[in-house]
Amino acid sequence: MAAGDIGGVVMARYDFRTHRLFVDQELAPGARCPLDRKQANYLVNVLRMGDGDGLLVFNGRDGEWRATLASGSRKSHALVVDAQERPQPAAPDFDYLFAPLKQARLDYMVEKAVEMGAGRLRPVLTQHGQVTRINRSRMEANVIEAAEQCGILAIPTVDEPVALTALLDTWPDAEPGRRLVFCDEGHPGDDPLTVLSQLAPSPLAVLIGPEGGFSAGEQEHLRSLPFVTPLPLGPRILRADTAAIAALALVQATLGDWKGGGGSAS
Repeated sequence: MAAGDIGGVVMARYDFRTHRLFVDQELAPGARCPLDRKQANYLVNVLRMGDGDGLLVFNGRDGEWRATLASGSRKSHALVVDAQERPQPAAPDFDYLFAPLKQARLDYMVEKAVEMGAGRLRPVLTQHGQVTRINRSRMEANVIEAAEQCGILAIPTVDEPVALTALLDTWPDAEPGRRLVFCDEGHPGDDPLTVLSQLAPSPLAVLIGPEGGFSAGEQEHLRSLPFVTPLPLGPRILRADTAAIAALALVQATLGDWKGGGGSAS
């Protein structure tokens, strides 16, 4: 994993060989962070770490720190925080909106959206969606796991589901200046890179529909709104999780942090 850009802040080339762990506790030199049973089991029994072994810890607020494992007893383990390794970057100003999928595909899609630089995950209920409820705690756990694995320090937030009609009706007031790029399976086939390159710099959101696609009425409504840009994804029919990766890659490459300048989608 090479150096990159997160939230407009250039990352140092970080240590990806050392194990990373998210801890929801304050991090400062000398801080002692007790481990819960799941964390202790992972470090001691799965990774076979022992007293004094080092790892990297982060909490989504205080940057990344080096820490060592300290075992008070066979059932009591804690981390002792040493020095900061990386400062905390700003969260990416890049929203990912999606129709919820069945659990296995949703787990995969959440993981990939985090890896691709989304800063906020926003489930949207559509007419053809097959899933109307989400396990938000599970999504948040998947977000953290992806962040642990990929060196991400700014933890994306996970919203409660909202109906597409309500989202669009309130968008101008709730999201002033944010452009919504929606992946339009009915788009006549313009080059997506050309479509994106013609957009003025602004905060961005990407919307992916359900496996059954947007309804004709939803597509017509979306295309009629001045803050929405339809985006074609080529001649093939893509599953929703595949479309998500394709769309996020296109946006990051054209308008976001893949350009190397810390764009608005970083």
